[in-house]
Amino acid sequence: MTERTLIRNFCIIAHIDHGKSTLADRLLEYTHTVAQRDLQEQLLDDMDLERERGITIKSHPVRMRYVAADGRTYELNLIDTPGHVDFTYEVSRSLGACEGALLLIDATQGVQAQTVANVSLAFRQNLRIIPVINKIDLPAANMALCYEQMEEILAIPREEALLVSGKTGDGVPELLEAVVQRFAPPEEPEQPGSCALIFDSNYDSYRGVVTYVRVRKGVFRRGSRVRLFSNRLESEVKEVGFFGPQMQAAAELTAGQVGYLIPNIKSPSDTRIGDTVTNVNDPCAEPLPGFQEVRPMVFSGIYPIDTADYDQLKASMGKLQLNDAAFFYQAETSAALGFGFRCGFLGLLHMEIIQERLRREYGMDIIATYPSVIYHVYLKSGEMVEVDNPVHLPDPAAIERIEEPIIRARIMTPTDYIGDVMNLVMNKRGYCTQTDSVDAHHVIITAEMPMHEILIDFHDKLKSITRGYGSMDYEPCGYRADKLVKLDILVNGDPVDAFSSIVHVDAAPVRGRQLAERLKEVIPPQMFQIAIQAAVGGKVVARETIRQLRKNVLAKCYGGDITRKRKLLEKQKEGKKRMKLIGQVNIPQEAFVAVLRAGENDK
Repeated sequence: MTERTLIRNFCIIAHIDHGKSTLADRLLEYTHTVAQRDLQEQLLDDMDLERERGITIKSHPVRMRYVAADGRTYELNLIDTPGHVDFTYEVSRSLGACEGALLLIDATQGVQAQTVANVSLAFRQNLRIIPVINKIDLPAANMALCYEQMEEILAIPREEALLVSGKTGDGVPELLEAVVQRFAPPEEPEQPGSCALIFDSNYDSYRGVVTYVRVRKGVFRRGSRVRLFSNRLESEVKEVGFFGPQMQAAAELTAGQVGYLIPNIKSPSDTRIGDTVTNVNDPCAEPLPGFQEVRPMVFSGIYPIDTADYDQLKASMGKLQLNDAAFFYQAETSAALGFGFRCGFLGLLHMEIIQERLRREYGMDIIATYPSVIYHVYLKSGEMVEVDNPVHLPDPAAIERIEEPIIRARIMTPTDYIGDVMNLVMNKRGYCTQTDSVDAHHVIITAEMPMHEILIDFHDKLKSITRGYGSMDYEPCGYRADKLVKLDILVNGDPVDAFSSIVHVDAAPVRGRQLAERLKEVIPPQMFQIAIQAAVGGKVVARETIRQLRKNVLAKCYGGDITRKRKLLEKQKEGKKRMKLIGQVNIPQEAFVAVLRAGENDK
């Protein structure tokens, strides 16, 4: 059992791709937590997806033993966190289980937009911060820039910064000493009773639900009965342990420690991240202050390509939600795609990751509809309804106005690209509210723009026009009314709900033309001519025509008067007209897949 005064709980926070996982590898190496033969790059990133993309998606806890300069052995509990803006909620959960944070700054890039956002998150949780300038071994490292930006943007004195190279290991011993000296040991709550905070969870097909906990007070042992505060569910603990970095069973978890509990719970829906666990024999009166309740920002429909896989998809989503609390889903039905789910995500990268995990980890063959956001629709009756699916938009005659969610974006860019970035913001129906000079070469542009406009390709275009040097962080800042309309796609006069979307009135013709052109390519020709139309209300804004399959009725006419040929063609024309009146166009499933996946490729 480790004394509480010898425990240090901390996490690593930074902008995406600033070297968090690489530094975590060096910490594991220097504390001999992992044998030399088992070391590999991005050791804590256990998903194939994380290794391929070079990003951290899930936070990963690990316990290290470190013998400090004072001769005492400390228990260091590290949580590696994601850096992308879509996973801010994941970062806030990790911060809730710590007393300190290592703030990583890339020596070649300096302070970035997400660095500023993560620092404000840490300050809100009253955490002690140690600034660490990483990648000092690179020739392009600019230490003067990093020091200046630290003091100007983050208000952190340059004397507090440590210089480290996660690749070579330079400065890592000094960093470990700083963790022991500067971070405080865990404090014990004043309220009586045992309690632990669930900051993450996972699903094991053999053992059921595995909860990642930070013990605030008391002791949790194997065989003891525990109770969850959210649903009052009682269960026996089958196993307790810690991450080293693999799961290792232990006799007990005591106050201040980070580890895992495996209660006898089989259903993923019974556990909630941010919940409090307490011992039945030594209960606490109130739950610990949990994490913020997360609200999805982006919505999309996910459907199984084979309808027989619906139940399996539902079970897979339940397990995935346990591992990712920011993911939300509910059942819905589409006339075109059958039974599926309406899913909520924190952002577009989050949506891509969830879809890829469903395909890889659970073997699901799925299709996703065009992403949308939550609109506030005010009716003339005075009522307000929330709409996240264009199909549910009320009749336009009954709508007084439609409000869309607005975000406040902080875009950090070199001064050379200010004009291009401002043009991009204006093209996305946004406007710049403030420009702050960071140093001689960088500015932070504060802009407000519709959430829907940044979903598709904003981030890619920002990186493109700033040659990769621009970065962005955003937060919601309310709703604003605008001229928004529902764009319907009609095939042979019948609307297809899977392709409906809510767009700005000025963008409707362009978006309608794109969809009509794609549908023309993938819908096979029929015996009669098919019109593909994009319509706003009753007005057609774009049209494409699929040619008809024709029989050569003139083949037997090898001569004679032209009126004979004309008579045969008129007869065929009348037949096609009758066929069109009673004919139905069956859009094949492959067409939906092709069009919606083409939409994904445009992002």
